[in-house]
Amino acid sequence: MNITDLKPEIVWKFFHQITQVPRPSKKEGKMIQFLESFANQYKIAIKKDAAGNILMSKPATPGKENLPTVILQSHMDMVCEKNNATVHDFENDPIETIVEGNWLHANGTTLGADNGIGIAAELAVLASDNIEHGPIECLFTVDEETGLTGAKNIQEGFMTGTILLNLDSEDEGEIFIGCAGGKDTQALFHYEAHETNPNMHYFSIEVKGLNGGHSGGEIHKGLGNANKVLVRFLYLLQAQTDFALCSINGGNLRNAIAREAHAIIGLYPEDKETVRILLNHYTADIENELKHIDPNVQISMTSVERPATCLAPAWAEKVIWALHACPHGVIGMSHDIEGLVETSTNLASVKMGTDNTILVGTSQRSSIESCKEMIANQVASVFKLAGATVTHGDGYPGWAPNPDSEILKVAQETYKHLFDKEPQIKAIHAGLECGLFLEKYPYLDMISFGPTLRDVHSPNERIQIDTVGLWWSHLLELLKSIPAK
Repeated sequence: MNITDLKPEIVWKFFHQITQVPRPSKKEGKMIQFLESFANQYKIAIKKDAAGNILMSKPATPGKENLPTVILQSHMDMVCEKNNATVHDFENDPIETIVEGNWLHANGTTLGADNGIGIAAELAVLASDNIEHGPIECLFTVDEETGLTGAKNIQEGFMTGTILLNLDSEDEGEIFIGCAGGKDTQALFHYEAHETNPNMHYFSIEVKGLNGGHSGGEIHKGLGNANKVLVRFLYLLQAQTDFALCSINGGNLRNAIAREAHAIIGLYPEDKETVRILLNHYTADIENELKHIDPNVQISMTSVERPATCLAPAWAEKVIWALHACPHGVIGMSHDIEGLVETSTNLASVKMGTDNTILVGTSQRSSIESCKEMIANQVASVFKLAGATVTHGDGYPGWAPNPDSEILKVAQETYKHLFDKEPQIKAIHAGLECGLFLEKYPYLDMISFGPTLRDVHSPNERIQIDTVGLWWSHLLELLKSIPAK
């Protein structure tokens, strides 16, 4: 079965078109052109603000003119992650989709259902002539995944609606009314380099096969972090033998849990067997620790050519100790909403530059502003103690839950009417753009809902096909049921 054979046809038709348009964060130009062509084809009113956000407007269907204007909102960009063996250029190549049972996924890359399926639903509403609704505004924001800069820089007065439906959630049957705020912390090491020792043999230590995942929505699962797995071994190795650290790299995006990492080390010939035995024992420990959540983890040691330089021993020690000490994972659970992660941090990436630098990227989240600052400062303290230069991003605010929301009540009632069961009302630890919208549009009444997605921000990203139809039905019923002004 092909993606275009799936139901509801109009949603999947547009989602397929979206998968053919490259749209990395901060490089959404082709998607903007696609949206402009769509508006021209369907004679939809369209405007763009200075940040690159797009707003399309559609008048009410007959008899619904007295309803308040509803904003449907999704983000254009997608997380671009692929398996090492996959050849794919995210700036030019389309996403190859595969239908497998009740799931749709991509061929070795992220799928981009986050948030392409939201875009598809908006376009389906705009293109349809048989859907009842009041006045509609469809907002498509840029750069949600790497800074939320589209939402941060949206112009005041760009939108006129008073109700906003965010289509960027990942569990059908759940309606979200709050989210965590976030902040990035980066540490830059300027290390001293030495020429490598010709008497040493050199090896690549590689960690791969981990699932990875969303550093907000999936941080509570205890997924393996390749950076932490790698540096744990290097820390153990320091106590066993004298080795040289020539390079270390791992992870990629701040909002993704690292799936792969590797280091190149130098060993004296007489230590080679001792290190292999140590690695075998360590691998067995990691496999046991992650057997229920990351059963495909692999740790290998292979010979490589001698690199030109390595870190001076004192700097290698500082880098390894700091990465080992850097916290990762859930820091605290909410006391207000049962089961909700309140505060977390992600050791996202370790990138070695060509100028004797190592850049460490981390991301912190919390539904409590003071706790967000606390964990960002804790991470900063670790790296400052190791001699790194630390900087923080501007961050973004959380979205405080409003259990008395009028649109929430309508969403609950329509869901129960359609499916004869109550939806779950939740807050999410991942970041949404809603908190930023409230800064310039404080009167907005908002909820977030979507179909079921799994393993977003990783090449295992997939969408549960039948939930798209359920979510689409709920969206249409909700638009039809908005109470009059």
